[in-house]
Amino acid sequence: MVRLGVLDQAPVSAGSTSARALANSIDLALLADALGYHRYWVAEHHATPALACAAPEALIGPIAAVTRHLRVGSGGVMLPHYSPLKVAETFTMFAGLFPGRIDLGLGRAPGTDSATAYALQRDRRQLAPDDFPQQLAELLGYLYDRIPADHPFARLAAALPGRPEMPEPWLLGSSPQSGIWAAELGLPYMFADFINPAGAAIARHYRRDFTRSQTLAAPRLGVAASVICAETDAEADRLAASGRMLSTLLRRGTLVPVPSIETAQRFFAEQSQPPNGTVAARRAIVGAPATVRAGIVALAEEYGAEEVLIVTITHDHAARRRSYELIAQAFGLGIVRTWKYRARHGQAAISPWCSAASP
Repeated sequence: MVRLGVLDQAPVSAGSTSARALANSIDLALLADALGYHRYWVAEHHATPALACAAPEALIGPIAAVTRHLRVGSGGVMLPHYSPLKVAETFTMFAGLFPGRIDLGLGRAPGTDSATAYALQRDRRQLAPDDFPQQLAELLGYLYDRIPADHPFARLAAALPGRPEMPEPWLLGSSPQSGIWAAELGLPYMFADFINPAGAAIARHYRRDFTRSQTLAAPRLGVAASVICAETDAEADRLAASGRMLSTLLRRGTLVPVPSIETAQRFFAEQSQPPNGTVAARRAIVGAPATVRAGIVALAEEYGAEEVLIVTITHDHAARRRSYELIAQAFGLGIVRTWKYRARHGQAAISPWCSAASP
């Protein structure tokens, strides 16, 4: 059976606030923990009104602190913005606080526009070099204490906080190059199908070329997918209109919060394309529980993936919660956990962080 996890982009709904979106992330993590999901990753995006999480490490700690079963991590830390040592220190601290539960997902993309990426630089005398392989090697050197003894940074690895506990590093990507690096370094690999639906060949090459490492004997592959589930196919398609409008405007260079369904429906009524034809370049699994289960299973088989991370964008937080609940039911996840959770929190399973009815 394929494992299921959550990739949370902390969507900001029109008419709501970023602060509420962050509280909704805590609420969703509590629900995912109760429902039996395996992993909960938070994404990094900068300078967009649609997504609230600019610093995954600011959410990982609070989420890990209030959950019990989930592996919690970044999906991902955009390494070009940061010092490898600082990332190693932060995530080994998490590992020490939450042993056996912390993932360090690493990405190369800026997660924003070029001007914001430049603003994130500490040294602005020139553009930052494209040296991701060197950054990644340095970071792994700290984590695995394999920096050469004569290197001036060698002593830093042993001084990382949280040792002997360690985060599990993953490489994230949506292009052939990320798969090549993951295979060469013997890292687990998470492919972003919701960005590039043509990743099955990249996944095959990763598995074929995988080199055994000191921490991973065989390739481990996951795929992140855009999914919305509701009681009926028609209702799921209606809920998906908000994300479709968001994606359409993003490709036009317009940044907005997640629009309401009504706004999205009016928007598409004025377009020459129907709403389900505006995101042909990207894939989404949308429908009732049986439809979504079949779609997730087919996607995992296409990639040869052991795990699927689900990213869900809806205007209404309650609809997003319900989507994850229906998927968990469709796959038979965590029945005992869910019963205990509702016994403690009530049928609505409202956390103290955020109302389930929050927009």
